[in-house]
Amino acid sequence: MAIYNFSAGPAVLPREVLTQAREELIDWHGSGMSVMEMSHRGKEFISIAETAESDLRELLAVPANYKALFLQGGAHLQFSMIPLNLLRGKQTADYVNTGEWSKKAIGEANKFCSANVVASSADKGFSYVPAFDTWQCNKDAAYLHYTSNETIGGVEFNWVPDTGDVPLVGDMSSHILSRPVEVAKYGLIYAGAQKNIGPAGLTIVMVRDDLIGQAAPGTPTMLDYKTHADSDSMYNTPPTFAIYMAGLVFQWLKQRGGVAAMEQTNIAKAGLLYGAIDASSGFYNCPVAVSDRSRMNVPFTLQDSSLDGEFLKQAEEHGLLQLKGHRSVGGMRASIYNAMPLEGVQALVDFMQQFARRHG
Repeated sequence: MAIYNFSAGPAVLPREVLTQAREELIDWHGSGMSVMEMSHRGKEFISIAETAESDLRELLAVPANYKALFLQGGAHLQFSMIPLNLLRGKQTADYVNTGEWSKKAIGEANKFCSANVVASSADKGFSYVPAFDTWQCNKDAAYLHYTSNETIGGVEFNWVPDTGDVPLVGDMSSHILSRPVEVAKYGLIYAGAQKNIGPAGLTIVMVRDDLIGQAAPGTPTMLDYKTHADSDSMYNTPPTFAIYMAGLVFQWLKQRGGVAAMEQTNIAKAGLLYGAIDASSGFYNCPVAVSDRSRMNVPFTLQDSSLDGEFLKQAEEHGLLQLKGHRSVGGMRASIYNAMPLEGVQALVDFMQQFARRHG
């Protein structure tokens, strides 16, 4: 029986990547060492890191005036690093509140400045993206921050806010590399790796050069982007194995036609799953506005919530794992990241239809 992992993160990795990592685990390319044993300053690992950065830049067409940093600490640490580095003497920054991750970013920013919430979808349980013409933006804000895909609520921006001269900051943790993105529209993009790139422990940051080097006085050395930009992400020992794994995922993506080709696959997967939900005559329901549904994280509920436990039990028996919704919202959630094959989504849809026939 095939096993399909729908975890929101740490999440499924491509089988080809895991197989290659297994083959190289003890002896990387005849070096006699595992990547986990290498010095991060040795020529072997330097070549791994340089290739990973080059492939990331190619996949996302990252302009030359942006640094691509391989950091640690996850999105949570970026919630602090961003105001420390991007306020540049200003007292306020704009934030869009579309769910749990937005709220966490806002809460942390308020420790360093006044986080001005320009728009919120809290009025409808974070089930939609507020229309841009309703945003109350501050033209003097240091930056505008938004979470372009909310992992928990399954709300995704299908458009990019136009913030003019105010630097745009995007938390793309749960959908980076799932679709093309015009990096030049952003001052900074960040993403935890454990959802769509690789194992936990790595955080990708792409930041425009002019936003580096103006950290607030007293900023700890490790929280200053300049520290990492000046040392090519090697100021301290980086998450070497996570960078290696990310590099293998980047190569896997390139072999499949890159991000544009992956987007078409993701559209097909999401369409298949949402189609099954919408065709269930109310047995299943997705609470997210149709125009704002995430291609990566699909939350859904059963009409009769007393069947939740039985649904999860039977799903696991069918090899469909990690479908329980986040504890803050309940229900179900299927995360169908790049590494989830179409066959996995089809298996889930087949099970959902069978379950509805038996219990509807």
